[in-house]
Amino acid sequence: MSPAEIQLKLENKEDILLLDIREPDEIAICQIENSMHIPMMQILNRLDDLPKDKPIVLYCHLGVRSTSVINYLMSNNNYTNLINLDGGIENWAVSLDSSMQRY
Repeated sequence: MSPAEIQLKLENKEDILLLDIREPDEIAICQIENSMHIPMMQILNRLDDLPKDKPIVLYCHLGVRSTSVINYLMSNNNYTNLINLDGGIENWAVSLDSSMQRY
């Protein structure tokens, strides 16, 4: 899903969870406001923190890691309402928030 589509959902106050799976050093550079942070390698230990009753928008830097996590969660943990932020936080910065620091 594009950054603009996700932003519209947020503006419409849809009940979605933004899940940032980047590492802490990446979070220190930039982040999307009101996102939950669980590094990719900790997802399995934190499954209880992830709701199954609302959409979860996963993102990383460029969208590759989040795609992998989505595929894993859908095939092994019965998650069905997962959305990948196309192009990750990099695309978010380029498309929506030019003030966001990029790396």
